[in-house]
Amino acid sequence: MYRFLPFWTVLRRELYRFWGIKRQTILGPLLETFLYISIFGAALGSRINELDGVPYIIYIIPGLLMMAFAMNTFSNNASSLMQQKIQKSIDDQLASPVSNTQLFMAYGMGGLIRASIIVFITWLTAFILIDDLPMAHPFFFLLSLGLIGFFFAMLGVFVGLRAEKFDDLSLYGTFILQPLIFLGGVFYSAELLPPLFETLTKFNPLYYMINTVRYSMLGQADVNAAVCLAVIAVAGLALFGLNYKLFSSGHRLRP
Repeated sequence: MYRFLPFWTVLRRELYRFWGIKRQTILGPLLETFLYISIFGAALGSRINELDGVPYIIYIIPGLLMMAFAMNTFSNNASSLMQQKIQKSIDDQLASPVSNTQLFMAYGMGGLIRASIIVFITWLTAFILIDDLPMAHPFFFLLSLGLIGFFFAMLGVFVGLRAEKFDDLSLYGTFILQPLIFLGGVFYSAELLPPLFETLTKFNPLYYMINTVRYSMLGQADVNAAVCLAVIAVAGLALFGLNYKLFSSGHRLRP
């Protein structure tokens, strides 16, 4: 029991941090996701009746859930760790009896919990507003979000470690991660693209994550979801090992 006390202490600080500014960390991302549903789902849905045999507004929900989950997990962990480095609070944490594993996993769990709250409220609202919102494979849905969330939690910690100023976080989030998500098939099927762009889309790793969540909800996807989950799990574990090594060496933990 007492072995987990340091982990819980750091995690509790993370929870208090984002819940103390919930209008920014919870309500803001929720509003953004609802706007996507309204604009793309309602406006375009009236012109695009079906996509792959599924009503358009239902087709985009899995991608929007995955996008909200990934972006909020990543941004929470990267910005929180960067903030701790700038304020030099990380020095006290490194000197405390908290193991390296417990420390960076507490940062990772903070982002996962925040993103899970956002995704749950978004899914619940969509379930209430949209008739017959499917959930073909509930267990696979939770498993896919869990593994994808673990990957982005570790990625956020890694970027937070590597970044030296907040502009670096904007570079990763705005100019790399967000374009990859939008070009990964959130609002369209890759099969609708010309052959060249369809091929380029399949080099986008986020394309496979989106389709994995889509398979769990709709029961169909453009990829082998089980293989994708295995690759995501391996990538997440690789980032876990890398973060452990960086924390152990103190890599850029003091700006």
